[in-house]
Amino acid sequence: IPVFILAGLLVHCVFLVSIFDIYFSSPLVHGMTPQQTPLPPLAKRLVLFVADGLRADSLYELNSNGTPRAPYLRSILENNGSWGISHTRVPTESRPGHVALIAGFYEDVSAVAKGWKENPVEFDSVFNESKYTWSWGSPDILPMFAKGATGDHVYTFCYAAESEDFGAEDAAKLDKWVFDHVKSFFNSSRSNQTLFSALNEEKVILFLHLLGIDTNGHAHRPNSREYQENIKQVDEGVKEIASLIDSFYGNDGKTAFILTSDHGMTDWGSHGAGHPSETLTPLIVWGAGINYPQKVTSQFFEDNFLKEWKLENLKRLDVNQADIAPLMASLIGVPFPLNSVGTLPLEYLNSSDHFKAESMFTNAVQILEQFKVKMSQKKETALSFLFTPFKPLSDSEQINFLKKIRLYIQQQKYDEAVSLCKTLINLALEGLSYYHTYDRLFLGLSIAVGFVGWTTYVILVIIKAHTNLTKTAPANEKKSTVLFYGFASAGMIIAFFLLIQTCPWTYYVYCLLPVPVWYAVVREIPVIQDLATNVLSHHIGQSIGFLLVCILGIEILVFSFFYRSALTVGLLVFAGWPVITQLWIQAKTRALIWTLLCVLLAIFPLMPVVGREPNIPLVIAAGLLTLLISFFSLYKELASLCKSENKYRDKEDFKVYFYQMFSVALSTYVVSSTHNSLKNKQGLPVMNQIISWMTLVSSPVLLLLSPTFLFQRLFSILLSLMSTYLLLSTGYEALFPLALFGLMFAWINMEQEALQHYGLSLKPKLAVFNFTYAMDITQFRQLHLDDVRRSFFFVFFIVTAFFGTGNIASINSFDPASVYCFLTVFSPFTMGGLLLLKVAIPFVLVSCAFEAIQVTTQLSSKSLFLIVLVISDIMALHFFFLVKDYGSWLDIGTSISHYVLVMSLTIFMMVMNGLAQLLTTQRLGLPRRTKHHS
Repeated sequence: IPVFILAGLLVHCVFLVSIFDIYFSSPLVHGMTPQQTPLPPLAKRLVLFVADGLRADSLYELNSNGTPRAPYLRSILENNGSWGISHTRVPTESRPGHVALIAGFYEDVSAVAKGWKENPVEFDSVFNESKYTWSWGSPDILPMFAKGATGDHVYTFCYAAESEDFGAEDAAKLDKWVFDHVKSFFNSSRSNQTLFSALNEEKVILFLHLLGIDTNGHAHRPNSREYQENIKQVDEGVKEIASLIDSFYGNDGKTAFILTSDHGMTDWGSHGAGHPSETLTPLIVWGAGINYPQKVTSQFFEDNFLKEWKLENLKRLDVNQADIAPLMASLIGVPFPLNSVGTLPLEYLNSSDHFKAESMFTNAVQILEQFKVKMSQKKETALSFLFTPFKPLSDSEQINFLKKIRLYIQQQKYDEAVSLCKTLINLALEGLSYYHTYDRLFLGLSIAVGFVGWTTYVILVIIKAHTNLTKTAPANEKKSTVLFYGFASAGMIIAFFLLIQTCPWTYYVYCLLPVPVWYAVVREIPVIQDLATNVLSHHIGQSIGFLLVCILGIEILVFSFFYRSALTVGLLVFAGWPVITQLWIQAKTRALIWTLLCVLLAIFPLMPVVGREPNIPLVIAAGLLTLLISFFSLYKELASLCKSENKYRDKEDFKVYFYQMFSVALSTYVVSSTHNSLKNKQGLPVMNQIISWMTLVSSPVLLLLSPTFLFQRLFSILLSLMSTYLLLSTGYEALFPLALFGLMFAWINMEQEALQHYGLSLKPKLAVFNFTYAMDITQFRQLHLDDVRRSFFFVFFIVTAFFGTGNIASINSFDPASVYCFLTVFSPFTMGGLLLLKVAIPFVLVSCAFEAIQVTTQLSSKSLFLIVLVISDIMALHFFFLVKDYGSWLDIGTSISHYVLVMSLTIFMMVMNGLAQLLTTQRLGLPRRTKHHS
């Protein structure tokens, strides 16, 4: 088994990683020459304000009394400058957002996994091209642009990382820190001659990164008073800095100002995916070289924002986030960043038509340069007879375009030149995308072939080893040798083919993976023939019916990723299972309890998703309910002990129970007091933090001290996991593990009835059933059709365990408030780990119940697990074909999330399978007094 499980893990990890290579790899190329507009620039210096996490609607909306939220910025866009919405892309995180703004390209999705702080790739930026850049703000963002810069002309001033505290009294102090430091910087420059002359140079950038709004949004949500107050403070700060800079330079009118944001935020205070609240950010530009407000009578946009914001009569100029980098470069006259894919938004510029045409030409040549490099890279590696170039931009076409544009500029036909430049830019971007996705079809097919092969192989293993549908025929030595050499030579041909094309090593993995997998399948051809004759001879109608039911079940699971309510429908069908199969006749009470619990659990997928208001009383109620159930169960235990002769299971076992109950009570108190403290702006109490971390560490240990009798061990698992889960809960999801556990308990009992119903084996007595001895059963039975239903139930409950707690199939489905009992200072990896733990706890409950079912129904854990693997692989294959990298950012983000989720669930289930065995069978022995068994 271990070899098989390791192979399975490896194969699934390859499938999971492949999507990032096929769809989302780094678009960067190197080796272009810098392009600069040959005319004098419009501004000498540029001030960039980035209000981290500021949504467009939060800034532009009016207050309920009709006054603007940011009076200074509102007056700028009405009287002095131009405004619009900047559309960001997935992933909506701080690092990719700033890279798009300052370097002009969109980082690939996998950049999120590489961490925010470092530069996984070297790239050029507007800061690097400037003469001097001074920046103030967060230590997570600034160093990345200083590190990528050549020479030391990018200066950073950061506060300590510990300042980014979601539980702080007021996160707006982060912005105050920035504004105060900029003021003192300018004041000190008057007495520092070197700094003074550097500040008076041309091509200077000042960058103010304002993190307060983002931190307040995470801590209090964007509709809170704190978030809106912070916007007002930023507005006042921007006003002060703008007037300070103007007076420092003697109002020379040579300063351009840009205010924007790196990403927005969902209503529940998270970001990362592609919801419009995350991808729409404000852009306000004013000062040197910038157009004044343009009055219009009507303008058409698909959204209704203009009306809501009372801005119908001011021209709204929307841009893509990467367009801001070329705008900054052309304003201060520096070369466009080499990797920029932005198009210069000409409508923002207040300049001559000649300047616009020249700037646009520079922009077009700079993007064409990237296209040329990308094409030559592809051409070098591909075999000449297999290479298909991008037709619309052949070498002759490129020369044609450039000549025409030059001619138009010489003849002063600037509008024609600009429109031709735009056509060229669009073609070059299309070509870049064409070469970037050149190998996609080939790689996608390799993975799909591997996927299908693997699933087929698992099905064959199940049929061969765990059922009696086939006779084991003796292997034909001669045939298998021929087969082996056939597949080995196929593998060598593929490897040779990849070697000639100097492909990256990952291509070898994706293309060679199907070879051993299909070799294993083809070796089992006798099994397939045997099975075919067996099925065709008797149960053809039954088999087709069974297949249709299987397909329907899997489709419902796939559907539930798009609509959580599909799970409710599934659970209601489960509720009727005892009636459909006549099970209720032999066990009326159990069937009734099962039905009621299915209906109860069916309510959860209909509850609102994350982003609801925290509801701490519900968490406290869940804690108290857990304690109540524990007392009841303990009372029954004691009563049964008094009746039985078996006196040696004494106080030690009960001590563990009392410790676990005390832990649950303590967690309930910590949650309540922590959230009160944060509400009163008093931060996270240190004592609570210590208790939380200690509970997290001690609960698995307590669990392993409990007895391994079936119900006692399962109940102990519930208590241990509940104490941690309560600390991570903020609302109704705290009640979910209780409802789920109840259903799992009923499930174990119902499966016993099903065993008897189908006459598969005698019913073991569950009350005295012990996990430790169960593992020694040598007489495992063969699989029966009913076991496919058991496995399907398990996969269904696992999916319910994910979506039932208010998660959505998206990266932004996590509410940062969940981890406030453990930490409030921003730390992406610790927070991410705790949120994953929260997701995993219901999985552990389901896995342990499944382990109990495997053992009590006398099945080897391998056989049922293989069926589970087949079901989840078929789901994953669905989502593999649904992944896309075009369309709205919401669709793209969702399609990636779905595939990653299903693959992670499959890998997770493999790990959970092992974990459940450990949690149910292992017991830590405490030194005890010797006892004499009666």
